[in-house]
Formats: sequence, C-alpha cells, structure tokens
Amino acid sequence: MKIIDIAKILNAEVLVETEEIQKEVYSICGSDLMSDVMAYVKENVVLLTGLVSPQVIRTAEMMDIKAVVFVRGKKLPPAVIDLAREKSVIVMSTNETMFTACGKLYSSGITGRGG
Repeated sequence: MKIIDIAKILNAEVLVETEEIQKEVYSICGSDLMSDVMAYVKENVVLLTGLVSPQVIRTAEMMDIKAVVFVRGKKLPPAVIDLAREKSVIVMSTNETMFTACGKLYSSGITGRGG
C-alpha cells in the first residue's frame, strides 16, 4: 500500500509531504515509546504515534521511517513540523485513535508480514 493511501484510509491531513508519499509500505508500527520503535521496527513501515515531540522525527530519521501519523487529533508544535521538513519525513495527523487507525490499516491489507 502507498503512503498516500494510508492518508486516505485514515482521513489524515498531510502536514509535511515529500516525493516518498508514493512509496509502498508493508507494515505499521503503532507506539508512543520510541524505544519500542527502535527495537521492533521493520523496513517499509509507517509509524503511528500520539507522542508529539521532535524525538519522534529524530527516531523516524534514524530508523529510515518515511512517514509518521500522529493519532488522536494531536496538534503539532511548529518545531516538530520544521524538523520533519528538514529531515524529509512525511507527517500526517488523524483524529482516529491508535487502536482504530491500526485496525483500519490492518483491514485494508497491511498485515505486518512484509511485502
């Protein structure tokens, strides 16, 4: 599934867009603990989180995560958006809860088993 399709499924607002928005992804990581993200992340993954911190973008950059979806309608500080632009990380925001967002994506075919 393409990252742009994830935005549509979650009715997410794209706050930072790069050319990677057409990239295929095969897995979702839903976590507010960046240590868990670093321990369990796979290739071609989109991160779903409720943690609104520049550390999320830094973790995404380090783990080569191309897109982050902030759940629960979180409002992002300008510093997070600016850092995402600087690091070329796609940022989206959805009003869905983490549970519902993960469920919708699983139901749409992202099983986490790879591509």
